[in-house]
Amino acid sequence: MIVADNLDGFGALLEAARRQEEPQRLLFVFARREPDHGAVSAQRTRREGDKGGYLQPCLCVDKTPPEIADFAALVAESDQTGQHWDIVFVGGLAGRGGIPPNSDEAAQPLRFMVNAINDGRVAQFAAFDREGNVLRFR
Repeated sequence: MIVADNLDGFGALLEAARRQEEPQRLLFVFARREPDHGAVSAQRTRREGDKGGYLQPCLCVDKTPPEIADFAALVAESDQTGQHWDIVFVGGLAGRGGIPPNSDEAAQPLRFMVNAINDGRVAQFAAFDREGNVLRFR
């Protein structure tokens, strides 16, 4: 199991995933900051200064660690979708018997991640901003 609290960067996450006993599939949920639904103009301006609002999942993808060169490559690939995002949450799914999970097996855990993010339960995931900085939630 990859422990998010011990990570000091995206490279450490990839390395930890590669060192697991069973092959991993990494689950990525990209989210953007949105103003609160009833926000007035002053609140929207404050949101633009990174205060207030909520996180809206906008993009999901699953990959094995060898499919990811580095964080810059992940950002470049995500930018090709045209979806703006502010934070990427990462979870892991372990394989069995030396075989990594496939994308079909990742679909339900990705839905669980989206639901957890919508519910504000994000501390269980590794999280990074667009520059690759580790984010910690409590």
